[in-house]
Amino acid sequence: MRLFALLLLILVGLIQYPLWLGKGGWFATHELQRQLVEQLDVNEGLRARNLALDAEVRDLRTGTEALEERARGELSMMRQEEIFVRILPPGAPLPEVKQPDPKQANRRR
Repeated sequence: MRLFALLLLILVGLIQYPLWLGKGGWFATHELQRQLVEQLDVNEGLRARNLALDAEVRDLRTGTEALEERARGELSMMRQEEIFVRILPPGAPLPEVKQPDPKQANRRR
């Protein structure tokens, strides 16, 4: 009878092994679900970034305001007769200011 019980216990263990530790077992399924949740979070962030980029592309194609804003912010461009004011954080070193050459200014006119 002990031999039968031991044999039955071994068979039950062999049947349970694929359920818990096999390729499609509980642990593997749990790990795949965790990876799925992580990937969904990454996808949501990328989807939001793509929507923002799409909105920016549409804005750049349809209007000049976005182009002006980009030129002002990234290239420090400004219109004629416009005054540029830069506010520096406290303790920041002052940038060098280049004075325009009056001779070259007369040549442009």
